[in-house]
Amino acid sequence: MLGYYSRLSSEVYNLDKPIGSSFGDIEYYSERLASCKGRILEPATGTGRLLVPLLEQGFQVDGFDVSEEMLQVCHSNCEKWGFAPKLFHAKMESFSIDAKYAAIIIPTGTFLLLHEREKSLQALQNFYSHLETGGRLIVDLHVPSDIELEKTSTRTWQAANGDTLTVESKKIEVDWIRQYFVSQGRYERWREGRLVEAELERYPMRWYGVDEFKTILEGVGFSDITISTGYQYGEYPKNADSIITFEAMK
Repeated sequence: MLGYYSRLSSEVYNLDKPIGSSFGDIEYYSERLASCKGRILEPATGTGRLLVPLLEQGFQVDGFDVSEEMLQVCHSNCEKWGFAPKLFHAKMESFSIDAKYAAIIIPTGTFLLLHEREKSLQALQNFYSHLETGGRLIVDLHVPSDIELEKTSTRTWQAANGDTLTVESKKIEVDWIRQYFVSQGRYERWREGRLVEAELERYPMRWYGVDEFKTILEGVGFSDITISTGYQYGEYPKNADSIITFEAMK
């Protein structure tokens, strides 16, 4: 089957990036949100890798995801840590709830999964309308420094029940004009030497120039935009090697 963060990929994500594992983002977001007094929304919350540590620190965080399988893992993780946040199934470009947030956060480049420009603009406008006046959007992006097609990488994990999980991934397409590339991952579950489950996942990922994205945020209505890199606040990016974080005010 051709899926998108389906059961196997959600299980692998949870094994590969367990609750609390950080790329520097948990510490960074905790610091940037320290003065936040209201509720926080994490679109594309995934398995709760960031959400649970923020809840542990006393932040009030809601989350949603387009993947029902990811949400199931997130619910399980939250219960395991003793939390019951508001979690719901939705898309970034079309969610609509009767709530305003003091901050909306999208770490680690997840926003770029909206590879169609129109949907990404709709999502930013949606974030803006769900923020309180004076609320903040914090979003991580990254710029591809090298796109090598058909180069395959394989990784392996051991599940709790002894199954072996593998993923073979490669980039299969790039559109330089529309600014996105497409990756494909084949997920497999092996048990006692037999293949018992497989998923094929295709996901496009967009990129933006730094000034381009700042201009887009300003066009939506955001102001006081700060651009940081490598989770060092206010350090303007010099190359495409690190995560680039935009913080903007409504």
